Amino acid sequence: MYKNIAIPVSFDEERDTAAAISVATSLADEGARITFIHVTETVPTFIADYVPPETIKARTEEVKNRLKDLASKVPNGSGVIVHGSAGRAITNWAGENEADCIVVASHRPVVSDILLGSTAAWVVRHADCAVHVVR
Repeated sequence: MYKNIAIPVSFDEERDTAAAISVATSLADEGARITFIHVTETVPTFIADYVPPETIKARTEEVKNRLKDLASKVPNGSGVIVHGSAGRAITNWAGENEADCIVVASHRPVVSDILLGSTAAWVVRHADCAVHVVR
């Protein structure tokens, strides 16, 4: 069904990454690429000045290793770290890399999501490709 699938991952406990992987692999054509995307939000300068560079480097390496582990679980899997606002970074990456589907795990909505909107909702509204939301 799809040839180039993106799966955003945040590595928090609220989202079911295993379910997103299951959906993505069932939607994937034979030989499809599946890319796990982790977004690193831009840290304001006034905060970044207080975070030691080795902390940032260690966290980046941890994320790279977790992405590599996820990618090894699917055929033609890979991982990428992108920077910026989560929803925008995901849809920008998908557009620039010609993803034809995004499979995003979502948490149960809370009041703040209604007022501000969740990343999954932003992706659904702004992506130029199919989006499957998994809860």
